[in-house]
Amino acid sequence: MDGVTLDIRNLTIGYESKGQSTIVASDINAILGKGELVALVGRNGAGKSTLLRTLAAYNRPLGGCIRYCGEDISSLSMPQLAKKMSVVLTGTIPVANMSVRELVSLGRTPYTNFLGMLTNADRLVVEQAMEKMDVQRFAERDIFTLSDGERQKCLVAKALAQQTPLIMLDEPAAYLDYPSKVKLMQMLKRLAVTEGKAVIVSTHDLDIALNLVDKLWLMHETRFVAGSVAELSCSGALNSFIDDDGVCYNGKDNRIEIKKVP
Repeated sequence: MDGVTLDIRNLTIGYESKGQSTIVASDINAILGKGELVALVGRNGAGKSTLLRTLAAYNRPLGGCIRYCGEDISSLSMPQLAKKMSVVLTGTIPVANMSVRELVSLGRTPYTNFLGMLTNADRLVVEQAMEKMDVQRFAERDIFTLSDGERQKCLVAKALAQQTPLIMLDEPAAYLDYPSKVKLMQMLKRLAVTEGKAVIVSTHDLDIALNLVDKLWLMHETRFVAGSVAELSCSGALNSFIDDDGVCYNGKDNRIEIKKVP
């Protein structure tokens, strides 16, 4: 399908140990196109990380099909996958004592020779990625001297330098204060629109996502539901997912409300 970056059909996810398969979630169906930002949300243990790890080919699907730009994931080698998707995991920095420029340059690994030598064209891509994420001003600083928010921007710059149509981020705002969480999600939205990327972000900040994303992927009690905020509001899926003793979803105003304590 033209314009479809990721196509998930009847996917079953889980893990295998000692020859036994444990299913975490099944019947997962979703389509993501270029220029779209999707928030993957669910309570702890719902399977968000397992789904991302399966989409990133770290875990083997227990059933169903994943297609990147029309190609089945099972037919793609790891070097081929590295040119189709980039992954930003929470708090993951490859090695210590690395400058921002060196970190972002790792995004060019799928395109370099076996020695990892960068061409002038690679260096230009790295500089452009840093400029887009506004991190070029501390390009020579050690990555561990930066704040959590600055490091996250550097990791996204590395993903940009990888030049893939799909970027996946696992709870990138986990350690950020609230204004920084909003800025990061706004940045990812602009990235999707201006760069034509398909972006998946796993998050617990549903109140922010409700106002910025194109689609929501809800994982709730082994069930998976995908759709726009309006679609999931009208269907009652958001109320089913959010409503609890102390909190509820107000579909009319598209906001999460905390119930007053009597």
